[in-house]
Amino acid sequence: QVQLVESGGGLVQAGGSLRLSCVASTRTARPYTMGWFRQAPGKEREFVAAINWSGSKLEYSDSVKDRFTISRANAKGPMNLEMRSLKLGDTAVYYCAVDIHQPWMAAIGIDDYDYWGQGTQVTVSS
Repeated sequence: QVQLVESGGGLVQAGGSLRLSCVASTRTARPYTMGWFRQAPGKEREFVAAINWSGSKLEYSDSVKDRFTISRANAKGPMNLEMRSLKLGDTAVYYCAVDIHQPWMAAIGIDDYDYWGQGTQVTVSS
């Protein structure tokens, strides 16, 4: 079982930067993949970025590639999402997620993930 706590959301103007963080709390030593998803009002939840247990495999959606950077300090450390050159379209609730079944992969599917955080609001304005 994994408990996720997200932080770092807020208001930022277009072109600015913001860093999100997600901390996983668990008693197990089992490795896991971590990912970020986002959901804007009236839209479906969509994949943003993911990083496998070792940090050796990363995936990004086309909409954020070259602007966002996902990282984790170690297999049990916090996961960060560095967001740069933010656009109005980046406005959404951002969710942290954990995949315990495919830790060698950086999966991009919503149904690949087993645990979810409460979400943190990111609002980009011009």
